Amino acid sequence: MERVECLLFDLDDTLYPSSLGILSSCAKNIVDFMVQRLAIPADDAPHLCISLYRSHGTTMAGLVSLGYTFDYDEFHEFVHGRLPYDALRPDPALRSLLLSLPQRKLVFTNADRVHAEKALSELGIEDCFERVICFETFNRNGTARVVCKPSLEAFHHAISIAGVDPSKTLFFDDSLRNVEGAKLAGMHAVLVGSHMRGIACIDTVHSLKEALPVLWQEEEKDDSGDELLQNAADETLAVPSEVVPVAAS
Repeated sequence: MERVECLLFDLDDTLYPSSLGILSSCAKNIVDFMVQRLAIPADDAPHLCISLYRSHGTTMAGLVSLGYTFDYDEFHEFVHGRLPYDALRPDPALRSLLLSLPQRKLVFTNADRVHAEKALSELGIEDCFERVICFETFNRNGTARVVCKPSLEAFHHAISIAGVDPSKTLFFDDSLRNVEGAKLAGMHAVLVGSHMRGIACIDTVHSLKEALPVLWQEEEKDDSGDELLQNAADETLAVPSEVVPVAAS
């Protein structure tokens, strides 16, 4: 692995734990939107929500591809406006860790900017990143096709917008398919919060210094980073649950 120059972080369930229930609340709100605003039968909406998430990266992208028309800002306000943000608390340990990293740091999320800024602010880490790449970065309100992770198009756009060399970029996400998408785009990638054989994994971003101390080494190129990622990928780990979380946007 070449010396890492940029760290790209997913937001939801990556910079804070899934146990807070933010994403599960998103899932419920999406289903409610489908039923209340799009007149999708209540019995069909939960299954369709998950199916579209699996096939299109986000449920919203899937709904657009099926021809449903709605205001994207209204969707995001409906889905995120009622989230339990009070579950998020300032995280001084995470803030200290992020600020200590010498690399460029950006957030890359499928969510909208308002949600991203709100969540980062609640965590007290909004000023730890030079940029947030989000829904509005790639998509205009009413666009006929939504671009989002895990598509290669989204990753290539993110790489171009951030002005990074993918071979010198390390991506963190709680979604296995987003991690795989990043790797296809030429990045190094780490799965957060789950263990999967053959994939570099960490339980939480808080353990980053123990897992990849090479990120704090500013000397000449050091192959230990490649060795650490390879060791993590080769380790036999527990397979995560088959339950698929539904992305908010």
